[in-house]
Amino acid sequence: MTTAALEISSPVGLIAGGGVMPFAVADSMVARGLPPVLFALKGACDPVAVERYRHYWISVGQVGRAVKLFRAENCRDLVFIGTLVRPALSEIPLDWTTLRILGRVWAAFRGGDDHLLSSIGRILEQDGFRMVGIRDVAPDLLMPQGCLTRSAPDANAQADIARGREVLAALSPFDIGQAAVVIDGHVVAVEDIEGTDGLLARVARLRGERRIRAEAGHGVLVKAPKSGQDLRFDLPTIGPQTVEGAAAAKLAGVAIVAGNTLVVEPQAMIEKADAAALFVTGLAA
Repeated sequence: MTTAALEISSPVGLIAGGGVMPFAVADSMVARGLPPVLFALKGACDPVAVERYRHYWISVGQVGRAVKLFRAENCRDLVFIGTLVRPALSEIPLDWTTLRILGRVWAAFRGGDDHLLSSIGRILEQDGFRMVGIRDVAPDLLMPQGCLTRSAPDANAQADIARGREVLAALSPFDIGQAAVVIDGHVVAVEDIEGTDGLLARVARLRGERRIRAEAGHGVLVKAPKSGQDLRFDLPTIGPQTVEGAAAAKLAGVAIVAGNTLVVEPQAMIEKADAAALFVTGLAA
């Protein structure tokens, strides 16, 4: 699907999870003349930061309430953004509408995160809404192509990047993760339920235990969407914290697929990378 040509209706319903990205997206939308209405997910969205925007609180199991609010606010176009710790289905308070579609909700929870979000998106689209992506509402937040830092990947790092992309493409059908660390051609770690920060902390620990004996300044964190992933949902994200983790793991840098990765606080990220002599580069899709 080509999303660049989509005409977005206003206002846009922004279903907001955790982290800073929902608010960065909301600010970008305001700057582009697309006023958002935030539908903040209880237990995930920041209750202080959300107060700056028109918003409502919803729970994951309140499909009926959410649909009523979307319609009351005339939000035809919806976007998911932010982190969400997957709850157990037994822990979710279900409203009547959710109970009526429980079979579809159950099927959504049986897959990975991308499957969960895309399945919920399809449920909402069957109710007449349209799920759109960050590329449609806040394209300025996406990673550009090319190196952003003073340091750039050398031949060794380029080889690690190529190996990382091969590994992530091979793992895509299993919906495991969107990142891997490759050092001198060896795949030393793959992202799991801990996310990218946990992945980098694991590599730092393995270095500290000398289970990774490669020299400091070798290795690359490679991030890419899954093959065939619906790019409206669960895009890879990087920011200053990613760079801090890469520095602690003593890597050479970070490589991310351009155009399909969200960047949190890009200027701060670049400054931290330059200070640590790390590269951050955007890869051709």
